[in-house]
Amino acid sequence: MSRYVERVIDMLPKLSSEEVKRVLMEVVSENSMLDSLIESFSTGLILVDKKWRILQVNKAAKRILRISPDEEKYEDELLFNVIEENEEISEWLKNIADTHRTNVREEFSSSSSSDGSVRFLAVSVFSFVQKTEISGSIVKIEDITQQKAKAVLDRRLENMEGLTNLAAGMAHEIKNPLGAISIHIQLVQKAISKKRGGDGTLPDKKFLEEHLDIVNDEIEKLNDLVMDFLFAVRPVNAKLTLSDPEEILSSICDFVSPEFNKSHVLLKMELLKEKKRIMIDEKLFRQVIINIAQNAFYAVKAKFPGCTEENTNSQEMPGIVIFKTTIIEDNFVISISDNGIGMDSETVGRIFEPYFTTKANGTGLGMTMSYKIIKEFGGDIQVKSEKGTGSVFFISLPVPQTETKLLG
Repeated sequence: MSRYVERVIDMLPKLSSEEVKRVLMEVVSENSMLDSLIESFSTGLILVDKKWRILQVNKAAKRILRISPDEEKYEDELLFNVIEENEEISEWLKNIADTHRTNVREEFSSSSSSDGSVRFLAVSVFSFVQKTEISGSIVKIEDITQQKAKAVLDRRLENMEGLTNLAAGMAHEIKNPLGAISIHIQLVQKAISKKRGGDGTLPDKKFLEEHLDIVNDEIEKLNDLVMDFLFAVRPVNAKLTLSDPEEILSSICDFVSPEFNKSHVLLKMELLKEKKRIMIDEKLFRQVIINIAQNAFYAVKAKFPGCTEENTNSQEMPGIVIFKTTIIEDNFVISISDNGIGMDSETVGRIFEPYFTTKANGTGLGMTMSYKIIKEFGGDIQVKSEKGTGSVFFISLPVPQTETKLLG
């Protein structure tokens, strides 16, 4: 209630009938102006009382939440019941109401049943204060789908900048197998030409098979290079959904544990064990974590080559890989550390470059793709390492679902 209305109520006993009529008309006018102001916002606004019964819903909120435009349906209705089709939002608001929290924000994704498109909504809750007492709440609802799409587009444009380097690396990698194919085909051609110039018989079958096998191997390498290149240059096309990263990390640990245990590499988990959800594509997220975990595994095996099931005491596991999660400044941070061979500063500086690898049979695209995927999630990936000591990879991802304190 405004100070003006409070003063009017205090003055009513002293006013004449005509003055009361005039003042009431002014009050009605003031309320109409307030209603018009709320309706004019392009942002969805819902006003509720202390029991979360709806007082007012503007047109933008009805449009964004896709609820009935009939105002009478909302009279004395609880907000949770009106928007129950938006299940995640409804449950979150119930939790906010039960815990009496305010100045909180969360992001949600929802799929359209008609065309399968995904929308992203941001929901905020503020206190509605009168005379220093909370008399209700204001729920702000924003459709942030376009903002999310723009962020994805910006990241893809950034990724395109590395395409030139990727193409240059591809050209360099192709030279070697093409050169080998050319040499062996020339050898076969010379042998055939020489034989035909003599007795007319073809070269020895074993001779031909040896060279043709090499040619086939090099063609396979070329095919792998082309497939890896196409995978690297295509858009990530991440399908972002709210997911619990710790559940995925636990399932990955279960998946890789047999291989780790067989080589006596200890796999340890230090998780927050708090229900935190982040916007990721679960399949791509698993790909990144498994890639880093496997690199850590091979780094440990390279440092402790004698650690096998046959020649190591069951109690001795000198090699260790640790999955750890924490929250730092509204970011969900995953660290994957190992005590393997580590990397020098030059390798660390080039680890995410296309076609850079320290493995004899590596493509040099695994970490490039991991970097690209994490950037597509709106996150960051970094590495710290010391030669002979080990490495730590840090993956930082925003947590829009956390009750982030708002300014003001």
